[in-house]
Amino acid sequence: MNKSMHIEHSKPMRRRFSVWSVAMAVVIGLGVAGSAAVSAQATAGSVFGRAPAGQAVTAKSNISGLTRHVKADAKGRYNISALPVGVYTVTMGEDGGAMQRQLNVPVTVGRGSKVDFSCPQDQCAASNQ
Repeated sequence: MNKSMHIEHSKPMRRRFSVWSVAMAVVIGLGVAGSAAVSAQATAGSVFGRAPAGQAVTAKSNISGLTRHVKADAKGRYNISALPVGVYTVTMGEDGGAMQRQLNVPVTVGRGSKVDFSCPQDQCAASNQ
């Protein structure tokens, strides 16, 4: 007598995925794909403000020496984005000469620090419109 059991199935067994399983897989996949963008934004900040139109504005890290330059637009606005977190010296001037300087400007995660420079003869007036 054969003591082994043999079970026969009339239908082949299939794995079924529930709607819940598929939904969770999609959510997890989106979370992993979106995490790179969040991480990049979570390590940088910006410096923005007003300066005379066309003037160069520079942010220099007090720790690493990283330097970024932009020019104020026609309305006297500037924005130096994607700065690593730290403390910066922000200067405004022509040809590398600092006409005005703001020391110890903090750049924090995901935020901007406002630094306005004075505008002689109302050169920044257009930015108020």
